Amino acid sequence: MVNAKTYLAEKQRKLSEISGLAACYCITTAPVPISHAEGGSVSASPQLHERKNNMRKPIGVLTGAALASMMMVTAASAKPDLSTVKEIDDKMLQVGLALEISEQCNSISARKVKGVSFLWSVKSRANALGYSDDEINAYRKSKANKARIRARGEDYVKSKGLDPKSAADLCTLGKAEIAKGSVIGSLLRAK
Repeated sequence: MVNAKTYLAEKQRKLSEISGLAACYCITTAPVPISHAEGGSVSASPQLHERKNNMRKPIGVLTGAALASMMMVTAASAKPDLSTVKEIDDKMLQVGLALEISEQCNSISARKVKGVSFLWSVKSRANALGYSDDEINAYRKSKANKARIRARGEDYVKSKGLDPKSAADLCTLGKAEIAKGSVIGSLLRAK
């Protein structure tokens, strides 16, 4: 059986041969055990203090470099606000227009199953772009986003020469979108 002194001395020798870092691990060649049965302990060797002082600069440089690289990765992976992602925002506008038309026009109804399927595909695409479910829900439930999309919808209706406040004009738009086979039209059905 190997005694503690021999074991520690052998470990220190191996560490010294491998990397010269024995002092950093507080392994000493002193002929005393690391701890005593009475509860005492060995203090750090002078080599450890010298090594510690010599290592401060490289560690500080490495720590600074690691922090800088993490900040760069975070900045590079920062996603834009979901409301600025045209691909998602335009689809939400199309759903909003189809819903508004179906609610205001008695001769047109929403294709609910198709609409739900469409919304799931929008959510899946947002997830694929790296947005979490919480980010998607925050975008979807935001009063500011709802108001902004409503304003965009009204602008779209006006661009067609129609009044967004008129149910008859929304019916006209809905029928035109259905006939055209647009995304908005695909979410609607004439009664």
